[in-house]
Amino acid sequence: MFAVIKTGGKQYKVAAGDKLVIEKLEGEAGSTITFSDVLMVGGEAGVNVGAPLVAGATVAATLLETRKGDKVMVMKKTRRSTYRRRNGHRQWGSVVHITAVNT
Repeated sequence: MFAVIKTGGKQYKVAAGDKLVIEKLEGEAGSTITFSDVLMVGGEAGVNVGAPLVAGATVAATLLETRKGDKVMVMKKTRRSTYRRRNGHRQWGSVVHITAVNT
C-alpha cells in the first residue's frame, strides 16, 4: 500500500518502510509524526484519489534526525566590473521513517 502526502510545499509518494528527507519539522529524534494531508492512497484494491484530500487517511512516521543538507553555492558576477560575490547555503531537512499508511 502506498500514499501520496503533502508536506513542506512538496508531494512525496511513500509506503511503509520508506526513509526520506523532507523539509524541516519540529520535534525530537524518535518522536512520532502523523501526516494528515494525504492526496492519494493506492493498493491492491485500487486507487483512492482525494478531492483534494482523502477523508480519514493518515500516514504515520518516526522522526529519525534533523540535519543540514548539501551546500548550494550562489555566485553573482557582473561583466567587466570586477564584481564577484560568492555565498553558500545549507537547507535544514528532517529524515523520517514511514511506519504505516492508514486509510
